[in-house]
Amino acid sequence: MLRRRHPFPALLRLFSTSCRRRFPLSSQPRSPNANTLTPPPVAKKVPFTVSAHGKSWSDPYHWMRDTSDPDLTALLAAENAYADSFVSSAGGGGLRARLAVEMRARLPPSVASPPQPWGPWSYYQYVPGEMEYPVLSRKLRPSGGLAGNLLSYLSDWNKEEVLLDWNEIAEKFGYVHIGSCRISPDHRFLAYTLDTSGGELFSLEVKDLQSKRVIFSSPHKGIVSLAWSHDSENLFYTVCDETLRPNQVFCKKMESDEASFLVFTENDVNCCVDITSTKDFKYITVYVMESGNVREGLWPVQKRTNKVQYFLEHHKGFFYILTNAPLEDIETSAEGYYLARCRAEKSLMDRWQVVALPGSDCTFQDMDIFHEHLVLFLRKDGLPLFCSIDLPVKVDFQEPKELGDLTPWFFPVPSNLCSILPGSNNDYMSSTYRLVVSSPVIPDLTVDYDMRKKTFTILHQEEVTGLSSSLCTAGLQPKVLNIQQSLQLIEDSQSWSDLSKLFSCERVQVISHDGVSIPLVILYSQEAHIHGESPGVLFGYGAYGEDLDKSWCSDRLSLLARGWVLAFADVRGGGEPSWHLAGTKTNKINSIRDFAACGMHLIKEGFVHESRLCAVGCSAGGLLVGAAINMMPNLFSAAVLKVPFLDICNTMLDSTLPLTILDYEEFGDPNIPAEFDAICSYSPYENLSPGICYPPVLVTASFNDSRVGVWEAAKWVSKVRDVTCPSCSRSVVLKTNMQSGHFGEGGRFMSCEETAFEYAFLMKALGMDGIGAKK
Repeated sequence: MLRRRHPFPALLRLFSTSCRRRFPLSSQPRSPNANTLTPPPVAKKVPFTVSAHGKSWSDPYHWMRDTSDPDLTALLAAENAYADSFVSSAGGGGLRARLAVEMRARLPPSVASPPQPWGPWSYYQYVPGEMEYPVLSRKLRPSGGLAGNLLSYLSDWNKEEVLLDWNEIAEKFGYVHIGSCRISPDHRFLAYTLDTSGGELFSLEVKDLQSKRVIFSSPHKGIVSLAWSHDSENLFYTVCDETLRPNQVFCKKMESDEASFLVFTENDVNCCVDITSTKDFKYITVYVMESGNVREGLWPVQKRTNKVQYFLEHHKGFFYILTNAPLEDIETSAEGYYLARCRAEKSLMDRWQVVALPGSDCTFQDMDIFHEHLVLFLRKDGLPLFCSIDLPVKVDFQEPKELGDLTPWFFPVPSNLCSILPGSNNDYMSSTYRLVVSSPVIPDLTVDYDMRKKTFTILHQEEVTGLSSSLCTAGLQPKVLNIQQSLQLIEDSQSWSDLSKLFSCERVQVISHDGVSIPLVILYSQEAHIHGESPGVLFGYGAYGEDLDKSWCSDRLSLLARGWVLAFADVRGGGEPSWHLAGTKTNKINSIRDFAACGMHLIKEGFVHESRLCAVGCSAGGLLVGAAINMMPNLFSAAVLKVPFLDICNTMLDSTLPLTILDYEEFGDPNIPAEFDAICSYSPYENLSPGICYPPVLVTASFNDSRVGVWEAAKWVSKVRDVTCPSCSRSVVLKTNMQSGHFGEGGRFMSCEETAFEYAFLMKALGMDGIGAKK
C-alpha cells in the first residue's frame, strides 16, 4: 500500500562566513550562487520539549502541527514565493516553461484505453483533447455476425454512454480524486468514492446508469473499498476511523430507503479491513460471506495468526487461496506463499489441499480467476511474470505439486526490464487476460492474452508524439522516425517495439555494506551520455514492499536528451516479502545504506560525474533520501524530496495521527526501546549535523495531505536553515500545494508543470541550467 512516502531549534551557527562544500572547478558547470539569492523565510520558534524512554529533546517547530495557525499559512506562502524565485531564474529565466512545453508536446492530443468487453458492454476510458482528467464510458457490443455488425453500423443503439467525467467534478470543486470505482454485476449501477479536498476522506456515491441520477450518497466519510453482491441489490463498503484505518463494513440495499447497516467491525487497531467480491460475485470476502445471504454472518478462513495472509477466489464450489500460512511437513520457498484450495462450505474451510508450491526460483505474488483459467502473478529474479493454469485443476492432490506440474502457460513479454500491470479484467466468463506492459524504454503496451488458444494480441502502444522534435537536437531524428513508424504498424507486426536503439537500459547488481547485492537499473541516452561527465538522478523508495516504479515516462526524455543518467535502486524495504522485511523496523538502516551504495556505484563506474549526482524520493522514499544525505552529505549534489516523511521520530510517537499505529509494522514501534533507538538513529529531522554544508534540496508538500502532514516538510526545511551552513542552506527550498493532498493534482498537463519545476531546480542546483540538449 502506498502510505507514508514523505520531515529541524536554534544551535550555534558554525562557519557562518565560509562554506566548506566542494564546488566544481571553473572548467566545470557552475553551481548556483546562493549568495545572490534573497534571504529565505525564517520560521518562528516556540519552546516545546519531547520526552520518551527517559530522553528529552527540544522541538521548537512543533507548533507547525497546528495547520490552522495563520503563521504557518504565512510561512508557506513566503516559502512558495522563495521557491518560485529560486527556480524562475534557472536558465536565465524561462527554463521551467521550456521544459513544460517539451513535456506537453510529447503528450498525444487525446488518450484512450482499448475497450474492454464485459457482458453486453465494452468499457473504456479516454482523456479528451486538452482536458486534464479521464472520462469513463461504455458502448453496447455488437450482437455478432454480419447482421449484428450491420445493425450496429446503421443504428445508434451502441452510441457512447458517458458514465463518469472526472473533468466535470474537477470544474465544480477545483480538485478531484476518484478512489474506488465499481460497476454492478447487472451493469445498472456505478459506485465510486470521491475526494474533492485532497485529504482522502472519500465520500461514496451510487449512480443509476439508466436514469443517469445519483441515487445514494453515503453519510459516512473515509470510505475505502467497495464490493457488489451477486444480484446487484447490495453494496458493501468499508469506513475508516479517525486515524484513517478502515475498520467497519456497511451494507446498503439498493432501491431501498433503509439506512446502511453495519456488517462487521475490526477492533484490533493493528489491522485494517479490506473488502472485495470473488470474481463471480458469489462471495464477499472480509472473512467470507455469501453475497446473497448477508445476514447469516461471516465465515473465518482460518483462525487469525500474526503475519499470515489469505487471498481468496471462488470457482465452481471451491475456494482457491493464495497464502503464506505455515504447512506441516512441507518445505516451501523462502517467501512462503503457495496456492491451496478447499470446498466452499463453512464446515469444510479447514480442510485444505495444496494445489501448487512456487518452487525454488520464483515466488507467488497474487492471482486472478476466470471460468476456465486461473492466473498467477509471479516474480522471478526480481522481475514480474504472469501465467495461466487451466481449470479445473486435474492433478492428484495426494502430494503437493510444483507450478510446473500444472502445465502453466507463461505469458510472452518483452525481455527489457518490464513493468507489468493487470487491466481491469472484470469478465469472469472471458478467456482473455489483459496486461499493460511497460519499461523505461518501452512505451505502455496494452496486450490481450488468449488463455484458451495460448496466443496474444498487441492492442495498443502509447503514442510518442513529439519524440523526434524533443530528441532530434541530439542528432537522433532518423532513428526516431523509424521507431514511430513501427509503433504505428504495431497491430500488424505483433512485435514488441522499444527505444533500445536510442537508450541503454541495463540492470546491474551493486554490493551493499553487508555484502548483499542490490538491483540497480540504469538508463541513459546512447548518443548524449558522456562517460564520467554526465549528471544523473538516483531514484529510491524502499518501503511497504512496494516496487520502485520503472514504467515508461515520456517526461524523462527531457533529462535523457540532455545527457542525464536515470537510475532506479531497488533497495531493501520494497519488493518481495523477505526483501521487504530486510528493510523494516531495526533493519531500516539497510535501505539507506543500499541507496548510498548504489549512488557510489554510479560515480565509481563513470555513469555520473562525482559532483553531479542527484537523488529523488517520494513519501517514504523522501525518508530514504533524507537519511542518506545526512549519512553522506557529499555524495549527492542536489535532491528532490516529494511529500517526504522526514519527522519520523516525532510522528511515530503520536499514535493519534492517521496511519501511525499501522506503520509500526513498517518502521517500528517507538514504545519498544530498541525500535525507538533505531528510528532515532536515522530520522532525517533528528540527525542534521550543525554547520554541515547541505546540498540544494527541493522539498514539495501538500497542505491537505492526510498521510504525511505538511508540517513535516516545513519543520525539516526550517531546521536545515537554522542548523546547517547558512550559505548552502539558502538552496534548500519548500514548495507547497495549498489545495491538493498526498498524490498532487493528478491531471496529465498539471503533472508536466510539476515535473518541469523539479527538473529546472535540479539543473540550476548543478549549475547546468544553461546547457541544452546535445546537438
